[in-house]
Amino acid sequence: MHPQRREFLRTLAGGAAALTLSRAAFPDAAGASPVATKLTDKITLISGAGNNVVALAGDGGNLLVDCGDAAHAQDVLKLAGPVKTVFNTHWHLESTGGNDSMAGAGAKIVAHMNTKLWMTQEIIHDWEKKTYPPRAKQAIPTEAFYKDGKTTFGGEAIEYAVMPLAHTDGDIYVHFTQANVLVTGDAVQPGRLPIFDWFCGGWIGGMQQAQRTLLGIADDNTKIVPGSGPVMTKAELQANFELVTRMREDLVKLLKQGKGPEDMIRMQAAKEFGALAGNPDTFLYTAYRGLWAHARELGGIV
Repeated sequence: MHPQRREFLRTLAGGAAALTLSRAAFPDAAGASPVATKLTDKITLISGAGNNVVALAGDGGNLLVDCGDAAHAQDVLKLAGPVKTVFNTHWHLESTGGNDSMAGAGAKIVAHMNTKLWMTQEIIHDWEKKTYPPRAKQAIPTEAFYKDGKTTFGGEAIEYAVMPLAHTDGDIYVHFTQANVLVTGDAVQPGRLPIFDWFCGGWIGGMQQAQRTLLGIADDNTKIVPGSGPVMTKAELQANFELVTRMREDLVKLLKQGKGPEDMIRMQAAKEFGALAGNPDTFLYTAYRGLWAHARELGGIV
């Protein structure tokens, strides 16, 4: 086997550790007990449960946006109290691992149709060297939508919609319009090199468009809650969008020069962004695979 090929395969074999490291840079993944922080009188952020969980208090129960991983599900239930409804922003286990427990406690699970469908399938992550089996029936959303929707819960108006092909092909935002709290899921990944679930439709151009959409919703007073990490301002989201835009521009230039993922990894194409948490090789590989799926629309590549 060619030495460069062996090196590339070793990089992929280390992908699971890389992904874990990128998560561990934030309190959500550091193993500490979940912590609840008030965002408004009725809305609470629960951090340290895998991904950020946002809870809206209602009469006789709460609405959650994401519910964290399976290991912290009971902690989330203790902090949130009775749960009536859970929105899944995408299928990943750090966001939906608690679905089983939430459904067992009587909650309705809501997600985009693509998220629901992925939960019924075997999912292969080659960069992690891991295959995710279909979820248990209890964990699968019982209510799914295709584009967008509106509802009211606890007197709070809620708007939600899909952001196509961002981190996955089922990413949604949830906007509490009166409280002016905008929950983005992993379509925004501040402070780290983003991971793109290319197997499930994620790519950097979609993440860029998702953040453009979110910027159109937010104002200077909006509390923006990403999938992990601290609450953001619109200015911070704008800076993240500009960073993702630079990443896309750099990688597209390399693609148009005929560079593949091995080339990008070997030439350390992410070194400009070295101050960010996460493994640059995992970032480059998942970004490349997503970009290649959109080679025709990018033009000048094939």
